[in-house]
Amino acid sequence: MDLLAAFCLFLAAMTACLCADVPMFAALLVGLACFSAVALRRGFTLREILKMIAGSTKKSLIVVRVLLLIGLVTALWRSSGTIAFFVYYGIQLITPSLFILITFLLSSVLSYALGTSFGVAGTAGVIFMTLARSGGVNELMTAGAVISGAYFGDRCAPASSCANLVAAVTETRLYDNVRLMLKTGALPTLTAAAGFLFLSSRSPISVVDPAILQALQSSFDLSFWSVLPALLMLILPLLGLEVRWALTASILSALGVTVLVQGLPLWDALRAAVAGYAPQSGALADILSGGGLFSMLEVCLTVFLSGTFSGIFDGTHMLNGVQEKIAGVSGKIGLFPTMVLTSIATCGAFCNQTIAVMLNAQLLTGVYDRAGASRSELSIDISNSVVTIAGLVPWSIACTVPLHMLGVGAAAIPCCLLLWLIPLCYGLTRRWFFPRHSVPAAAETTKSAV
Repeated sequence: MDLLAAFCLFLAAMTACLCADVPMFAALLVGLACFSAVALRRGFTLREILKMIAGSTKKSLIVVRVLLLIGLVTALWRSSGTIAFFVYYGIQLITPSLFILITFLLSSVLSYALGTSFGVAGTAGVIFMTLARSGGVNELMTAGAVISGAYFGDRCAPASSCANLVAAVTETRLYDNVRLMLKTGALPTLTAAAGFLFLSSRSPISVVDPAILQALQSSFDLSFWSVLPALLMLILPLLGLEVRWALTASILSALGVTVLVQGLPLWDALRAAVAGYAPQSGALADILSGGGLFSMLEVCLTVFLSGTFSGIFDGTHMLNGVQEKIAGVSGKIGLFPTMVLTSIATCGAFCNQTIAVMLNAQLLTGVYDRAGASRSELSIDISNSVVTIAGLVPWSIACTVPLHMLGVGAAAIPCCLLLWLIPLCYGLTRRWFFPRHSVPAAAETTKSAV
């Protein structure tokens, strides 16, 4: 009963923060206090609780380190003209009957390079929405294409904070996960592309506003050098370099391009890397402003505080009863369907992708272990459920923030084709990748006993 009361207080704090537009870490502090109080009530000392928290935050710190590097990248890719390069030449490819498809494809490429759904939605996404509105394209379809592309990289890019978090909580190798996510994501991505091709034919663009192209061209040197930071981020991981070193190489190259090619003074470039980039052109201020180390501090704090929960839950075993019920469900319907149901519950209740990822790992790791499933299977199941489902819950931060950036409402959610198709296609084809666990765990146990 004390655990239920703690969860109710935590959910009330989450709701209050969402309604009052208060940073989410305030609710996480309330949750930390509530669950610590439950642990104290159950006989654990404050020293023991602090030890649990300290042990669990090691995984969070791995992700926080990557997040801080991503903050630097998001600013310097703006100042170096890297994002401008992709958008400028992407727009050149636009033909009237392919606008929505190209929006999806370019957003996917950018998100895989940059690893952030919010960064893509707030830069290239805003540009595409501007073009769509001025060219008479259905804005809901365009927003669906942007968000689908943005979540392509958010799910599987080596630089993605979400992909790094999943690898950390499941204790798996990031690049092994990325390869499997690309394989399991091939069918839904191709299907989504076909869907956006059809939607493009139904809502072609009438005209492309040349003002944005002129602003990009006059503000940046869009030569090969401006795309170098992205190439390093794409190629170095393929050569086996750890993501932090690939990010570091991209950061250093972007800083060099900003100063030597774009002509921004070194001090201004360093200040932009920390505090965020602000373009001199007023036409681009609403599109390319942002990023920087400071922009990631709230996210880092959210990840860090979320990590404390798993330490308390592990050390006190307070979720054992919930885990047993989940294990019973998985024995009837299978591991991945259970993951999907748990994902809907955690994303809907906690309105936060980070918390949902960590809580699903907490609740289902033991279930997967008892079913004989590998940690790799656990990580891919999380990536193909929690990560995209969070973007479909209308009141979740993972959904509301991109929609707000693009200036559309929840009516655009049905048009986010990739987010629907990933769990659906993976659920139908999962046996191709993990044949041993394509049937419910209980059935597996019965078969092995016979």
